[in-house]
Amino acid sequence: QAQLVESGGGLVQAGGSLRLSCVASGRAFSRFAMGWFRQAPGKEREFVAAIILSGGSTYVRDSVKGRFTISTDNAKNTVYLQMNTLKPEDTAVYYCLSGSYYSTSIDDYQYRGQGTQVTVSS
Repeated sequence: QAQLVESGGGLVQAGGSLRLSCVASGRAFSRFAMGWFRQAPGKEREFVAAIILSGGSTYVRDSVKGRFTISTDNAKNTVYLQMNTLKPEDTAVYYCLSGSYYSTSIDDYQYRGQGTQVTVSS
């Protein structure tokens, strides 16, 4: 059974850091790429970052470049999103996804976790 389980969200002050984790089981980790998306209240879901499991190429949206880093521990079937210098506008539910190819469109991913809330206070 394919499953993605996120953790690591929480409440943090602006300027702080959080590390999100996503543990994949079954076929969810046999996909080609894994990504993080987020959805803030009243806004559309947006791409945050993605990583190619073989090779390790990464992609990050412009607004978080230099602050967010995506990485993977293939031995643990886990993908991480290290978030530094957090801003109130980073507040959102963050979702982990896996797919057959890299994409910035959430609809192109086959598996999705339940999400983890990140709240950044000013």
